[in-house]
Order: sequence, then structure tokens, then C-alpha cells
Amino acid sequence: MVAVQNNNIIETKNINFYYGDFKALADVTMDFEQNKVTALIGPSGCGKSTLLRLLNRMNDLIDGTRVEGEVIFEGKNIYDPGIDPVDIRRRIGMVFQKPNPFPKSIFNNIIYGPRLTGTKDKSTLEALVEQSLKQASLWDEVKDILGQSAMMLSGGQQQRVCIARALAMKPDVLLMDEPTSALDPISTAKIEELIEELKRDYTIIIVTHNMQQAARISNYTGFFYLGKLIEYNPTEKLFTNPEVSQTEDYITGRFG
Repeated sequence: MVAVQNNNIIETKNINFYYGDFKALADVTMDFEQNKVTALIGPSGCGKSTLLRLLNRMNDLIDGTRVEGEVIFEGKNIYDPGIDPVDIRRRIGMVFQKPNPFPKSIFNNIIYGPRLTGTKDKSTLEALVEQSLKQASLWDEVKDILGQSAMMLSGGQQQRVCIARALAMKPDVLLMDEPTSALDPISTAKIEELIEELKRDYTIIIVTHNMQQAARISNYTGFFYLGKLIEYNPTEKLFTNPEVSQTEDYITGRFG
């Protein structure tokens, strides 16, 4: 039998997720297409960030959590015994809500992961720093101050250092948990432009509270409410002609 080829890099199947006795996600099944931007929207506490962290097993780090169902990444369930969560997190990188550069030089921020995983050659690391910072549209701003602390950069620059740090691991997927919510409008615009460029090489899944942002930058949007995926469609369709009245109520501001 010939396997059906599709462009999905990650698929979730009947995902239920618990923090202790609290069920945070209920029966979530969705596909994430390669080299596309998927936005997850919905009111606070609806499960968006929980789902995002499930996709690279970040929730493993929280005591008392439990997952049911499957997350298929490149044909394998990442929750199978024998799958190394560290390897999953290398392949599926993450950028958090608040910029969190390490209290190290810009250079050492970028090479932290590659060095940890065994890359020692100086010229290789230098090339990786340049490539990653260029991909994060930051190289021209910092190339002369690579030895200075990343903590002295502006918030927007710090967030791009964090993106470059994730890219230095050469992931296939980049998860972004409200990456612009702590930034000013100019820095936000730069990150949005960057996301548009990065999707040529990466699959991006972004949680955002900003519906205008979801409409601007994503190809697909999933609307969550109380742990359930209410609607998942191409972004233009979801915002202009939603299939579910609850989606329409949320995007028109009737609730949420």
C-alpha cells in the first residue's frame, strides 16, 4: 500500500490534557502544515498555550500533568516511550512571551544550544551565529557588539536574540507563545515581518491574543474555547466567513 503524502509536519489526535484533576484540553485533533503559519486564538485560559507546549513536550516539566492521545511529528508519536524529549525540543524550538535572553553575551546566547549538543569548532559556531542573527533580522544591529551582554538590548532586540537562539538549533518547527505581547508596535511589526520571512524555511505555530495579528500573519487559525478546538480553518475563511457562530461571536467582540 502506498502511503498518502500530505504536507502536515505535526498532527494531534484526540488530545486530552490534565493539570492534576483539571482537564485543560478536550479531544483536540488538528494538523499543522509544513512551511505555513498557524495561529491559535481564544480567550485567556482556553488551552492555547497548553497545546503549544504539548507540541514539544514542555509540559513534561510540570508536575502532575498527564496527556492522552497522540502528537505525530514526522510520522512518530512524540509521547511514545523511547522518544527523547530533548531531541524533540531541539527539532521543535520555542520562543516565549517575554524575551528571556541568558545573562551572557549575544554571541554566547546563540551558541549555547549548539555547544551543549556537541558543536565545538570555533569557525562553525561563528558562522552559525552570523547565519542565525541574519535570519532573525538582527545581524546588522549587533554584529559589532557580539561580546556585549544580550541583557543591554531593547525588548524587541532581545526577542529577536531569542528567535536567533532557537534557529541556531536548526529546528523544523518554531513555536511562539505570544512573542510580541511585551513589545512596542515598531518591534511587533519587525517580528511579524520576520515571521513572514521565516515560514519559507520553517513551520511556525503562534499563540496570539491579538486577532489582527493572527489575521495579518497566519495561513491557518484555530479558535479555542474552554479547552476545546471550536473551529480550525484557513485564516481568511475563519475571519470573514466562520462556520461556527461561537467563532463569529468571539472575533466580532460579542464575548471573550
